[in-house]
Parts: sequence; structure tokens; C-alpha cells
Amino acid sequence: MLLAFSIAPQSTDDPDGSVAKAVAAAIKVVRESGLPHETTSMFTTLEGEWDEIMAVVKQCVDELNKHTNRISLVMKADIRPGYEGQLSAKVERVNALIGEDK
Repeated sequence: MLLAFSIAPQSTDDPDGSVAKAVAAAIKVVRESGLPHETTSMFTTLEGEWDEIMAVVKQCVDELNKHTNRISLVMKADIRPGYEGQLSAKVERVNALIGEDK
């Protein structure tokens, strides 16, 4: 399973409105999970089994609760039993089709 998610507090005390400190705390949880993952400017994608991924997302919510009492969480999943390594394989297939080797 791949799960892309975006998590952020709905408010911040930072004068410029940045939520980076709280998001960094959640990303630290993801990195410490040991699951394959990728973080981009808008989403973090995790790869693994349902229960282990959802446990990490819950830990991220718990971490953000230390920073705020209101959290925005968006999730999108690709549930495809029997497939592993899709975090990079899906991108590689598309790149091969358009002639890019990245």
C-alpha cells in the first residue's frame, strides 16, 4: 500500500504563518518509523501494510496535537496487495514511457 498524506496545524503562533515547525515534528515521526517514505513540498508518501502506515499517521496526529488543537489531514491511498517497492517503481515506469531515466 502507498499512502500520501498531508498534515498541518490549522493555526500557528509563528508571525509569518509558517507551520514548518509542526510539520517537521510529524516528518520526524515518519523518518523514525523505518517505513519507506518520500517527502515532497506538499505530501509525504509512505509504503507498507495498512496497520503499520495508519499507526504512523496516528503518531503524526498525536505529535501535532502537542502544537495545536486543530489539525488538517488529507490522505490518498493506492491499495494494491502483493506489490512492494512501488514508491519508486511507479515513477520509474512513467519515466521509461516518456524516455527519461531518473
